[in-house]
Amino acid sequence: MSVTLDIRLKRANKVYRDGEVVAGVILLVCKEALQHHGVSLTMEGLVNLQLSSKSVGVFEAFYNSVKPIPLISSVVEVAKAGKIPAGKTEIPFEFPLSGKGNKVLYETYHGVFVNIQYTLRCDMKRPLLAKDLSRSCEFIVHSQVSGAAGRLDATSCDIGRPLTGELVVENSEVPVKSIELQLVRVETCGCAEGYARDATEIQNIQIAEGDVCHGLAVPVHMVFPRLFTCPTLETTNFKVGLVVYWSSGLVVYRSSGLQVL
Repeated sequence: MSVTLDIRLKRANKVYRDGEVVAGVILLVCKEALQHHGVSLTMEGLVNLQLSSKSVGVFEAFYNSVKPIPLISSVVEVAKAGKIPAGKTEIPFEFPLSGKGNKVLYETYHGVFVNIQYTLRCDMKRPLLAKDLSRSCEFIVHSQVSGAAGRLDATSCDIGRPLTGELVVENSEVPVKSIELQLVRVETCGCAEGYARDATEIQNIQIAEGDVCHGLAVPVHMVFPRLFTCPTLETTNFKVGLVVYWSSGLVVYRSSGLQVL
């Protein structure tokens, strides 16, 4: 029997903030009436940590403590055991989005060694000899909009606004061919036994081409890629920070750590 199970959120962009309600429908499409033993929906938020390959053997004790950090977990039964009629069936649902106890809902972040992800998973239990059905859907969590505006020379930035500023080449012994702005994330994972710190490039954009006029201000404008950046985080088990490098070829003019809000 052909059965289609899907999760449809009301918001097309799938972006929610702490305190809001995650709402949508579970969509079931089947050609014939479908017998089932219950339909459940699970909301889960996890921080997954891992060490880079270069840290293998250095923090062996740390491997035993690298476990997913739960931020939110909630399960509801959206349909009791029974039958789903033939055709298309929509089952509405609503989930309040809020951390339990003292848990903080960090912003969604897809890193290399730190991954913060929020998902909805629908499970349908079926009778013996029939395969259970499951479907997952990721949604995005953003923090409340901050009113802070940031410039590169201030090292304090609003993640929802472009990184702006200016660069002035005062002198150069050789002609400048290109000036690039590199955004690097620094991820630290660890515990009492030790910490591992790794830096990886997120994006690299060219802000000037050729030998620019000396003393002329070159504007800087970089949009933060939202899935791969997040506000500066510092917790017991992990840290995420951002660094900006201004460079020409292999020469680094300036590096700047950012405090991202």
